[in-house]
Amino acid sequence: MSGSRGYIRTIEDMERLYYGAGAGANAWAYSGTDLLKADSPLVSSTTGTYQAIFGRKVWSQLNQEFNAFSILPKKPWEKSGWRVVTDKPSFTKGGGLPENGTLPETSKPTFAEVSTKPKTVAHTFDLSETAMFLADKDDGLGDARAVMKMEMAKHHAEHINTMLLEDVDVTAGNDFESLDRTLSSSFTESATDFVTAISDHNQYNITRNGAGAGSAQWYDSNVDAGAAGAARALSLNIIDGMFRSIWEKGGQPKVMLTGYDTLEKIQQLLQPQQRFTEMKRVVPGVNGVKGVPGMEAGFVVATYNGVPLIPSKDVHADSGELSRMYFLDTDYLYFCTAKPTLYHESGIETGDPFGINRLGQMGMFHTMGELWQLFYRAHGKVRDISA
Repeated sequence: MSGSRGYIRTIEDMERLYYGAGAGANAWAYSGTDLLKADSPLVSSTTGTYQAIFGRKVWSQLNQEFNAFSILPKKPWEKSGWRVVTDKPSFTKGGGLPENGTLPETSKPTFAEVSTKPKTVAHTFDLSETAMFLADKDDGLGDARAVMKMEMAKHHAEHINTMLLEDVDVTAGNDFESLDRTLSSSFTESATDFVTAISDHNQYNITRNGAGAGSAQWYDSNVDAGAAGAARALSLNIIDGMFRSIWEKGGQPKVMLTGYDTLEKIQQLLQPQQRFTEMKRVVPGVNGVKGVPGMEAGFVVATYNGVPLIPSKDVHADSGELSRMYFLDTDYLYFCTAKPTLYHESGIETGDPFGINRLGQMGMFHTMGELWQLFYRAHGKVRDISA
């Protein structure tokens, strides 16, 4: 250090010798031109150094519930028709006989025949050979066939759910009949919702467009509709009136199906009547479908008149109105199953690429059956309601 004795007299002189010109007490923190420093760190955004791995789990962002389809009983298809009694035997008032009087004239009920054929609903999907190969390599889905099969199974059931909840105006065609059509009244709804033709009422082999004013046809369900289709506020009187109408005609509702918005409104109607003594928590269930948990007459409605309330996202609601309400007696309303939901697959993975005429794999879900209605007056519908 003999050569430095001439100018190293302070600690600053020593810092300048070792750290460079302009250095001071905090020379290591300098970033100006006096300190020659050029960092180049490797960070997560450095090109070519980081790649996110998404993994094989797929998290669905969709509500794919199919509660309407689920709550309907499923019965096997044994015959393609059924007989119904549409009117009682005619008789004179009283029916009493005078002593040694002649026997009254005979009478009989009125019979009718209803018939339908099973319908088939199918949904398909396919994958290429290359897509299936790469799905198990790198950051692929893994078993892409299994992922697609699971998602399409839910889609198939959900699509049937939307068919069953189509608006009364939508004729079934090749789709399954809807609850809104089968739970309709040709007299009540012809003035409110059938904007195309009254013949839209026709169902199975029944011509439902012959109802005269004020008549009560055997194929008419109980419908509470607004005058000329005008919406009115939902009230407990409307709900109670529907129960009474169904009971008077011999029905006994087993489940009420509606939308989440109407369920919320019923909750608000009942809230002023809630009781806090001996409250019982209820989670109603119908055919394995659980309703919303709640307290009897509490904040969240679970049942009404002892009948479970089951919501579904697909229940029809007219513009600006609440979802409709369906009162179902499932002793007489069910999905008649010709073939339960089946899954089929064909293609290169199953040794038959010629069947689909390409190097890939195709899958299909299909269900065969139809909605059966055995007693129209045992059910009801409330429509044209607002908050």
